[in-house]
Amino acid sequence: MSTSSKPAPIQDLEEVGVSVWLDDLSRERLRSGNLVELVETKGIVGVTTNPSIFQAALAQGDAYDEQLRELAASGTDVDDAVFALTTDDVREACDVFRPIYEATDGVDGRVSIEVDPRAARDTARTVELAQALSDTVDRPQVFIKIPATQEGLSAITDTLGAGISVNVTLIFSLERYRAVMNAYLEGLEKALAAGEDISTIHSVASFFVSRVDSEIDGRLEKIGTDEALALRGKAGVANARLAYQAYEEVFSTPRWERLEAEGGRKQRPLWASTGVKNPDYSDTLYVVDLAAPNTVNTMPEKTLDAVLDHGEVRGDQVSGTYEEAQQVLDRLAELGVDYTEVTDQLEREGVEKFEASWAELLDGVRTELDKAGTK
Repeated sequence: MSTSSKPAPIQDLEEVGVSVWLDDLSRERLRSGNLVELVETKGIVGVTTNPSIFQAALAQGDAYDEQLRELAASGTDVDDAVFALTTDDVREACDVFRPIYEATDGVDGRVSIEVDPRAARDTARTVELAQALSDTVDRPQVFIKIPATQEGLSAITDTLGAGISVNVTLIFSLERYRAVMNAYLEGLEKALAAGEDISTIHSVASFFVSRVDSEIDGRLEKIGTDEALALRGKAGVANARLAYQAYEEVFSTPRWERLEAEGGRKQRPLWASTGVKNPDYSDTLYVVDLAAPNTVNTMPEKTLDAVLDHGEVRGDQVSGTYEEAQQVLDRLAELGVDYTEVTDQLEREGVEKFEASWAELLDGVRTELDKAGTK
């Protein structure tokens, strides 16, 4: 669809340079035509998934029943069944977004699928799974999601070096984000050395927002002073704004300029976890206040609808805010809120949450395979 036919808030975000993606996918959305409808009426230009999203999709409705019966009849084991179910959904979603992918020279029209989170601390296994997912989905616009654990950094470089586009996920700290950008540049350098056309390699770095506020707000409430309480709801945006400052720095270095001259694409910051958890805050906070050029905002449908209903986009809200954002983190430190402790905890919990969702997904598929096999 043309930009001019998109809803006004989406058009306003695009004018700033924000791509709006949906943080959800299910076979029900695909089969009912809902995903196509969201593209046509709400202006989304990409989709992200994760183990929790797939687990929720499988638990609802009967859209997977027929394929589960086929998988059961062929004796497929549970891991291979989950692989088949999820890659089929992502392939179909890629086909929905193919016109957008082509119209934007590969920038948008993207669909992400995550490697098995049980491999988050295993570099070699992550690379192997990333290649298998890319080969099986077999669509140029698929993004393979790799968690930004310490072990994930080498996997990100190796996967990019093999010419596979990557969505780096579960980034919480500024230090880790800089390491992710370095892994991206190393990946492009590796691909270039191997003779790959690096203009075809894309990446986004998924920097998480609301979870930072949820954790830090709890700590501020325990401190309980007026100064502490006044800082609630400020850390998530401040942290993301400083991440954007780091992005601007890294992608203006001579190292980057050499890669750009060879066709390299900037790794875009993607704001993730943008559903507002605290009802006292504006439900469009992590969209409106993080609007910035060359970014992606991936939203749950509830957040997307809030933006469409009453989002007031005020242009670029990030560039030039870095001193103020740093002051927020400095004041938190003065109050005894340990930034590194918070971000380390959030990464650990993020991996654990996806592992738990994956276990639920495996259990659900195992149960459905057993049921299908007895029919």
